[in-house]
Amino acid sequence: MLQRIQSIYLLFASLVLFALFVFPLAHNIYVDGKLVNVSVLGVYEIINGQDQQIQAFLPLTIITVIAALIPLAVIFLYKNRKQQITISYIAILVLIGYSFWMAQTVKKVVGPITLEYRNMGIGLFLTSLSIILIIFAVKAIQRDEKLVKSADRLR
Repeated sequence: MLQRIQSIYLLFASLVLFALFVFPLAHNIYVDGKLVNVSVLGVYEIINGQDQQIQAFLPLTIITVIAALIPLAVIFLYKNRKQQITISYIAILVLIGYSFWMAQTVKKVVGPITLEYRNMGIGLFLTSLSIILIIFAVKAIQRDEKLVKSADRLR
């Protein structure tokens, strides 16, 4: 059913991943004498308080959309809980790889500069939050599966 708690967890996991388009991965970094912000859309140079894109990350943007749609699609597989669990685990593995790719992209832009905690954007932590929400959803799906099996034994 759509009104189960795992649907809420999966919806929030998807919304958190879509929030990557709003929040930067790294901000206020001086690269080659320019003040830049890095997001999943690309690198933005800050000129007179305005962001102007100087480099685009098209593959990262496409994978972000796909990764954000996976938890949303899992919600509608509620009739097959085993498939929901399998795809959720796959989504977790995809998000781990995606997080690594995202971190390497930021590292490549920053170069030899060490990224300090104050320069890290909220976007670097959103994939971790999404993974945690998907784990909560898997646990809720497993509880439902256990409940259904116990009800079948009683019949």
